[in-house]
Amino acid sequence: MKSEQIIKLLPYQDPFLFVDGINSISEDGVTGYYTFKADEVFYKGHFKNNPITPGVILTECMAQIGLVCLGIYLLRNEFIETTKPQIALTSHQMDFYLPVLPNEKVTVVSEKEVFRFNKLRCKVELFNAKDELVARGKISGMLKI
Repeated sequence: MKSEQIIKLLPYQDPFLFVDGINSISEDGVTGYYTFKADEVFYKGHFKNNPITPGVILTECMAQIGLVCLGIYLLRNEFIETTKPQIALTSHQMDFYLPVLPNEKVTVVSEKEVFRFNKLRCKVELFNAKDELVARGKISGMLKI
């Protein structure tokens, strides 16, 4: 399954799609990226005259790339053309180290820890364009097709 096919299967759309591309994907993990555009709706109120990407949005970006894209790839042999994947986030633990500003490109690196009975748990890291660690944690979810 190609990266473009995986992104097309994501159950998100603008303005809540936080995946621009996938650099690499395998049975063991995924690396992908997203650029936070300056006109994203959440920047209008977070924070007044000092826009910073909310942590919950960074977590969502890491979940979309690091959990959902990887989960779709891992279940690729079960897909048929009309399949619409269903995903439920079951838990996350995240630590944040640096802010992400408007127009900043981030890269998500995810490593599969466990995939059993369609439950996926991953170790995820988020890096900025300077390759500095922005956030890291663990994300788990259930996948169904």
